[in-house]
Amino acid sequence: MNAVTGLHPEEGGTEAALRRRIDKLERINAALMAHVERSTDQQGGSYSLFQTAITLEGRVRSRTEELTGLMHRLERSNAALVSAKEEAETANRSKTRFLAAASHDLLQPLNAARLSLSALADLPLCPDAALVAGQVERGLQTIEDLIKTLLDISKLDAGIVRPQVQALRLPDLLAGLAASFKPFAERKGLRLVVRCPDLAVASDPVLLQRILQNLVSNAVRYTASGGVMILVRPRRAGVRIDVVDTGCGIAAEERELVFDEFYRGGSRGGGSRGGGRAEADEPGLGLGLSIVRRMAVALGHPLALASRPGHGTRVSLTLPVSTAPAEEARPAPVATRLSGARVLIVENDASTAEALQRLLRNWDAEVSAHRDLAGVRAALDGGAPFPDILILDYHLDDGACGLDVARYLAGRRPGPLPAILTTADYGPEIEAEAAAVGAELVRKPIKPAQLRSLLTYMLA
Repeated sequence: MNAVTGLHPEEGGTEAALRRRIDKLERINAALMAHVERSTDQQGGSYSLFQTAITLEGRVRSRTEELTGLMHRLERSNAALVSAKEEAETANRSKTRFLAAASHDLLQPLNAARLSLSALADLPLCPDAALVAGQVERGLQTIEDLIKTLLDISKLDAGIVRPQVQALRLPDLLAGLAASFKPFAERKGLRLVVRCPDLAVASDPVLLQRILQNLVSNAVRYTASGGVMILVRPRRAGVRIDVVDTGCGIAAEERELVFDEFYRGGSRGGGSRGGGRAEADEPGLGLGLSIVRRMAVALGHPLALASRPGHGTRVSLTLPVSTAPAEEARPAPVATRLSGARVLIVENDASTAEALQRLLRNWDAEVSAHRDLAGVRAALDGGAPFPDILILDYHLDDGACGLDVARYLAGRRPGPLPAILTTADYGPEIEAEAAAVGAELVRKPIKPAQLRSLLTYMLA
């Protein structure tokens, strides 16, 4: 027996063994508990992740449904916008067609009135009658300008104007412009000065001329003293044309408004350029700068305006320099009397035909007039002399075309037969048809001086 423990030796060995086993079991139990705790923590984390994933999936589904709804609404909005755009374009085209048709119907009687008035002016008149004739002429000119400008604005807004850019010499263009406006400037006691080096630019000659005509006309209209200068200066970006006047100027708050249609301001700035305050004998239409801006945009020529009320205004147009050589300007025809020239008129509007005959006979021409090709054919078959030149209306009765007469007569006699095509239709396709048969195109209302010069030039 052990004196210390009071146990038998065999019993003591057994106890130690039991204690070792207990310690071992406790360590195993601790390890198992630790493993269980770790497993529980991991399971808890996985469960939390699972719950988070479910929550995120729900949010993603909700956002996806919201985004899908927004996309459907956007598609519907885009479809509505496309539909509205198509309706607007259709309405714009309809407006253009309506204005073109209305302009044709309005310009026909206006054309007859101007021709009759010109024939009247060729007769000996008393001073009072001459004064009334002049007032009527100015009224008809105002109506013509308004109709043509409204039609031009409609075409520019519809985007159907296609600029024909080519090389052109600025000195030729500006010399003609100065010659046409110099009498008006001198009548008001103004100086009209042009300073232009020998430069060629790339632009549409017709549109550019219209822009500069409007700018110079506006400058002369709103300048009471001093003068108007047309200055051409080379710049790094191209060539800049300045139309400068010493007129009333434009107030700062009106400088954008003057480009709007029918703007008639000018109460504070001393005057307005949009067609506002002008002299009593020169009423403005309020469309000049509006169409200038539209044409400048169509050509891609930057337009700028600077002004000081009471001192004057400068409107600048920047154009690209032409890299191609410009053609020499054709000399203007000289107007003389048309003694003995046989002129054949084909015109279905009786008043226009009568006025045109009276005007040409005042110029000593021999005139015959018919409504259509059948009348021309019958006259020639009946022994009528062959004409020296034709004046043909484009739109005849029953859808017939005046150019059919030119083609018919070209088959009856060899050699070119000069022809002038007149029309109140401003469609570009008519110009192409006239060029195809070698006819000169004259837009209605016909300007008598222009017609006389053209007849003389073509018969020379």
